[in-house]
Order: sequence, then C-alpha cells, then structure tokens
Amino acid sequence: MKRKFSIAHLSALKVPPQDMVYMAAAAGFDFVSIRPVLLGTPGEPNYAVDLNPEMYKEFDVAMAETGMKLSDIELFRLTDEVDMDKWKPAFEFAQKHDCHHLITSCWTQKTEYAKETLAKLCEMTKPYGITCNFEFVTWSACPDLKTAKEFINYTKADNIGLLVDTLHFDRSRVSMAELDDCPRDWFNFIHLCDGPAPRPAMDDNEALIHTGRDARLYIGEGCVDIAGIVKRIPDSAVCSIELPHNKRVEVYGALEHYKQCLNSAKAYFAAHGID
Repeated sequence: MKRKFSIAHLSALKVPPQDMVYMAAAAGFDFVSIRPVLLGTPGEPNYAVDLNPEMYKEFDVAMAETGMKLSDIELFRLTDEVDMDKWKPAFEFAQKHDCHHLITSCWTQKTEYAKETLAKLCEMTKPYGITCNFEFVTWSACPDLKTAKEFINYTKADNIGLLVDTLHFDRSRVSMAELDDCPRDWFNFIHLCDGPAPRPAMDDNEALIHTGRDARLYIGEGCVDIAGIVKRIPDSAVCSIELPHNKRVEVYGALEHYKQCLNSAKAYFAAHGID
C-alpha cells in the first residue's frame, strides 16, 4: 500500500489555508492539515473558519481546482475552561470537506476536568463523523504516551485515537515497547519530522518549545528513530509532515520548504524499506 502524505499547517503557519492548498498540490502532497479554529496564541494568524468567510470561499475553490483532500483539523486544546460550542463551525467545516479527524491535546493541570472534557468532545463530534486524536506534547500537561493512554482509555469512546508526533515521541523518551502495546485502531495519522541531537532535558521547556515550534529538521537529518516509529504504525495512517522552521521558510520560500519536507520523507522511507 502506498502511504499518503499531508502537510501540517504549522510547517509554514503564515501561509493562509487557500494558498497552502495550491502549494501542497504543487509539492506533491495528497492532503492538507489546517487550523480553522482561533487559538489565541500571541502573534499567530487568525484562520478561524467562522471569522474568515471570504478566505474559506477561496479555500473551497482551491480544493476543487486541485483535487486536494483535508486530512485533519486542529488544534482543540483542553484548557482550564473549554467552550465546545465555539468549535462547532470547525466541526461543520470538517464534515463539509469529508474530513474525519481532529487533533486535541491537554494544557491544564485540572486532569479530571480535562479527561471529562475529552470524553465530551468525543461525544459531541461523533455525529459529525469525526475522530478525536489525542496528542501528547512534551511540554504540555500530558507529556508522554503513558499519560495519553490514561486519557484515551478514560473516554471509553469509539471515535478516539492517538496521535504520535515523532519529535515528541523522541523528546519524551517513549520506548518502542510502549508503542507496540497500543491498539492498532488508535492510529489514523502520524506527525513526521526530525529533531537535532542532543535531546533537551525533559524539564527544559524553553529548548523543547524552540525546537518544536521553530527548529524541526527534515526527515533523516536528525537523531529521531523515525523508521522504528513508522514501522509500528498501520500503513493506512496518513503521514502528516509537521516541520516548522521559520529560517528555512524565509530562505527557500514555503513552496520549496514543502517540497523538501516531502522529498526528504520519501527518500528516507525508501532507504529504510518503508513502502
């Protein structure tokens, strides 16, 4: 089975969704993965679907012209207070575009509240045909796979999944045995990128965030055992490349960065016997 590739919005976050579609198509991707919700992060662009109707008319045109597909939407953060009604336009948008996956992660120390909210998110998204893919992020309130499994198992939902990001997997010191212990039907897609050595300490948030947000490497350039991870993920899982590196985007341009993301992944896969 030929693996399918998507480009995640964070790889060049300043590129608006409609331009992203054309660039992804030109670079050879099968899917795009975008952020149609307002995160409120200082300095980040506003791509909320309900606040940008003209932008998403252009997005629809781009999707129709290129034949591109939407892999997943993000980011649905579990914070101290969550108002899921504000997310409904994004759920409707995903349903309209035959997109069946969203990304969620935990950013509150109110663990029981976060678990309950995740369960409610699964319940709310089920009528839309959406699976909630829970991601552990090294500097978040859920930093490792062990904790992520506790969240997932708590929901008892059948539309819950696990999102593994190869950088977070590596930085969180997750073992391959832990990955082997996860049910195969948890994996709908994976985030791919490489990271530099040496690994920062687990409590060095500044270094972890810098790499995660602005210094990820093309696949095969760093120290992450990407092949070991990918070979444990079902072939059907979309390989979404999430590879932010602002300097490279500035030097090469977003389109060339996209091409390097995909070409490095395909070359690495070929060299490691991954179909």
